Amino acid sequence: MRLLIADDEHLIRGALVALLSLEPDIEVVASAENGVVAYEQAVTTRPDVCLLDLEMPEADGVEAAGRILAQVPTRVVIVTRHARPGVLRRALASKVSGFVPKSMPAEDLAQVIRDVAAGRRYVDPEIAATALTAERCPLTDRELDALRHSRSPLSVQQIAERLHLAQGTVRNYLSSAMTKLGASSRHEAAEKAWEQGWI
Repeated sequence: MRLLIADDEHLIRGALVALLSLEPDIEVVASAENGVVAYEQAVTTRPDVCLLDLEMPEADGVEAAGRILAQVPTRVVIVTRHARPGVLRRALASKVSGFVPKSMPAEDLAQVIRDVAAGRRYVDPEIAATALTAERCPLTDRELDALRHSRSPLSVQQIAERLHLAQGTVRNYLSSAMTKLGASSRHEAAEKAWEQGWI
């Protein structure tokens, strides 16, 4: 079984590579430090399973999973230290097959990887329970796009350019999102959306 591992923490990535390489049926064919590199390596190496950290720079695990699954016939397991409520919904919508905490023992993780490679799904029970009790996202996809970019120091003009929209349209999306979330600024609204796992 060919495995790609992506985690921006060098020590954790190295430990995962070392521990999972000890499994007789798992071959680690690539390791990446962010979501963009993970996507590039997945396209090149065509792994059977991609093990992606949720919190990574450039593109988070869910975003990277969406890109990878659109191009490569593989399966994805997301690993996270902090499962924010809406993240599981985002992951499942991106066709992710597994969702596990970083606290999971290596031998259990290896079994999840085998199960996912065989076509099954695995979601950690505690993460699933948290997701089930979380409030639904009141924001539209476009509002979420605008807020996602608001977590960076980009100006409204730069966000508009990235989204290929008019500045006024982006301002309207941000204003609507701020109203729905009871936030006094776009940055506060973006932080609230992030804490819920919606972006």
